[in-house]
Amino acid sequence: MQKNKPTIVLFMALWLSACSKMIQIPDPASSITITKVFATDATATSAMAGVYTQLINGTYGVANSNYATNVFSNGLTTILGGLSSDELQTTTANNGLYQLSANNLTAKLADQSYIPTLWTSAYSIGIYGANSVLEGIAAATSPDLTDSTRRELTGEAKFIRAFCHFYLTSFYGDVPLVLTTDFNKTASLPRTKQADVYAQIIKDLKDAQAALPDNYISSGGRIRPNKWAAAALLARVYLYTGDYNDASAQAGSVIDHAELYHLEPDPNSVFLTGSSEAIWQLQQNTSISNLGNATPEGSFWLPNPLHTGRPPSATLTSELLNAFEPGDKRRADWIDSTDYTPDGVIPATTYYFPCKYKTGTYNYSVGGTATEYYMVLRLAEQYLIRAEAAANGGPGGATTAIADLNSLRSRAGLNSLPAGMAAADLKSALAKEWQTEFFCEWGHRWFNLKRTRQASVVLSSIPVKQPWKGDYQLLYPLPTQEILNDHYLTQNPGY
Repeated sequence: MQKNKPTIVLFMALWLSACSKMIQIPDPASSITITKVFATDATATSAMAGVYTQLINGTYGVANSNYATNVFSNGLTTILGGLSSDELQTTTANNGLYQLSANNLTAKLADQSYIPTLWTSAYSIGIYGANSVLEGIAAATSPDLTDSTRRELTGEAKFIRAFCHFYLTSFYGDVPLVLTTDFNKTASLPRTKQADVYAQIIKDLKDAQAALPDNYISSGGRIRPNKWAAAALLARVYLYTGDYNDASAQAGSVIDHAELYHLEPDPNSVFLTGSSEAIWQLQQNTSISNLGNATPEGSFWLPNPLHTGRPPSATLTSELLNAFEPGDKRRADWIDSTDYTPDGVIPATTYYFPCKYKTGTYNYSVGGTATEYYMVLRLAEQYLIRAEAAANGGPGGATTAIADLNSLRSRAGLNSLPAGMAAADLKSALAKEWQTEFFCEWGHRWFNLKRTRQASVVLSSIPVKQPWKGDYQLLYPLPTQEILNDHYLTQNPGY
């Protein structure tokens, strides 16, 4: 996807990055320009590729000191979700992240943090980009844009639109549902009830599932979503909405597609470019200075030097470290530490950080070959979705749930869970597997605690989060500027 892209991708990048406001986005490009963009299979595909590029490389396609925090989809979701849950802590109270770690947000403090970037980037990059592609393809009349490409790109764009709306509603609750680039319609949108947002997400994903191919189109890897990526995200949404039968069916359809997907036996192989566990990955631009062939998260987490350098601004908590059973390979392979001595005199302090990605600031290469892409969807989640659905009355019951959990435990080098577990013990084991398999990955822990109604129970007992300010902190405040721009928007209660 990164090689030999036509210059139209540069146009798309400028077009998308020009959307400086999330809902108040500019009028779409002229019909003449759209006609050129969607004139052929190659140019239309490049337009869609431009959306993926911005999702991973950020708003301007260049790296800076905030390269893992300048768009919701290149590390920011992981970092903020980890701080809000019990995964991450800040290394200093003055780095702009402490209020998140303490669950002590106000609207003013949130405005001064990275939280507004979640909102603006999801709308102005992902959703605007997806809607632009959908409208461009619908308006295109060129015979050089084939029906198969129209269908595939329409499916990809609907998938991306659903993907972005999912993360928006997971962080903010009720959010505007944006299905057009028309400024006259988007400038004054109210918030849509979360149930209706989910309904649109499901519709978009079903449409994508029907339109996308079984296999991967790109020769560069699993960097364009296919039918099974749509099924995987659909399974998650069904789980979140309590539709356990459909969640099980969608997750099972991915798991059963064994010719494409299987659990990697070695945890160190899971996040590689050739991982058979990968369902969808984002490909970084290796030519960006200070980032190179590293993923944005790899650059954020890994110190330089690796074991003695300054720790990242968010490090792992004792609550997470203590969650692993003895002998868990995930603890050994996906967590590392640095013994940092800032002045060379005082005793070193040990800080722990995730190392699911092995390429970072200490070993990256500008223009080098990427051995890791940024993992967005992977097979292990489907096992957990099917297990949770089964444990809550879905197909297969406890037998299926235990078997699916044991598939992940086996890969982690742990003993199998026994048959005939009590229902409460099974659900506890399920929550633990979610925690230890998907720590510091796309906010899973934060979202899982909230949707299972365990967030205030678990988090309010953590010292840094006491006294618990209130369950309203489980939703982030909307950016104040966006409420000023759109008087139909209202703030979340409590802020």
